[in-house]
Amino acid sequence: MASLVESLALSAVMGLSIYLSLPLILRRNQDLKTASFLSAVAVGILVFLISDVFLDAAGSLYNGSLYGYGSSPVYDLVFALSLASGFLLLFAAGNRNKMVHSPTHLALFIALGIAFQNLAEGLLFGALSVGIGLTGTALVVLVGFVLQNSTEGFPIASPFLGSTEGKRGTIAAALLIGGLPTILGGAIGYFYNATAFDLVFYGLAIGTMLYVILPMLRHLLAQPYEWSPGITYAGVFVGFMLGFTVNLV
Repeated sequence: MASLVESLALSAVMGLSIYLSLPLILRRNQDLKTASFLSAVAVGILVFLISDVFLDAAGSLYNGSLYGYGSSPVYDLVFALSLASGFLLLFAAGNRNKMVHSPTHLALFIALGIAFQNLAEGLLFGALSVGIGLTGTALVVLVGFVLQNSTEGFPIASPFLGSTEGKRGTIAAALLIGGLPTILGGAIGYFYNATAFDLVFYGLAIGTMLYVILPMLRHLLAQPYEWSPGITYAGVFVGFMLGFTVNLV
């Protein structure tokens, strides 16, 4: 069994690894094509994160009670309501305030989606650290989350790519919003963990990330350049494969 201090310290390493992508994000003199490609990569990473979070949730939703295909109605309802809440709350905000899709607001929304995901990851790691200690399994989970979180800075900062000058403080704050909940989750998971509790944050994460993907794609595909569709498709594919590859390590 790990101590609370050890669990929180490693949760901090996981959460703050989101800043590892800053050097590339803040690179100066990015041309429009590069910025568009990296933004499309961010979309691909978000698409992968949705599939990855759902895979985590699926283990609880599909319990195999009916010849291997059964599911839990209570867990299904908790997950569905959480997903709908995450999506509809951002949808309502987006239709109430036309400025909500400004780069700052969009970065904040992406950060919130990733924050919910990282909170759930922190819950898992906190529960593992107290349940089995810092053994091989917990350390593998730690390394996996660090690698995955190191790619999550791209989606959060993507609204500013190509025009980061004067926005460094905003980007750093948005990354903190995305990464800090990992530490909070680690603290909560150390003392308490329940399947329904995890599913709430899995659902919120998927719902919010699903919403923010749409304006990001709309902006990328609306650019009046003949290379825009090709750059966007290639970037989304590369982003998804990057998420997949990192998750394999």
